[in-house]
Amino acid sequence: MLMTKRKPASVGEILIEEFMEPLGLTQSALAEAMGVQRKHVNELCNNKRNVTAATALILARVFSNSPDFWLNVQRRTELWEVMHDPKEQTRIKRAKPLKAA
Repeated sequence: MLMTKRKPASVGEILIEEFMEPLGLTQSALAEAMGVQRKHVNELCNNKRNVTAATALILARVFSNSPDFWLNVQRRTELWEVMHDPKEQTRIKRAKPLKAA
């Protein structure tokens, strides 16, 4: 995996800048389209809620794209955060590769 110093765009940033703003959607309107509470959308927009498989399927249906798109945005963000967290790096470095049999 390519490790970059620049943090990738988060789910919230992508959701707001690439989908909600161009379509003129409010959080309430998106929540209604998704069939979820407004709090759910607010937490996604503010990166306080991760995209689950179910949420990815819902977002894909609402925006006519793929659930993989949303899961990949989430995955890239999580990997970047772990790869740039000194505490997590210490945990990762403790792991020992298995020797070939």
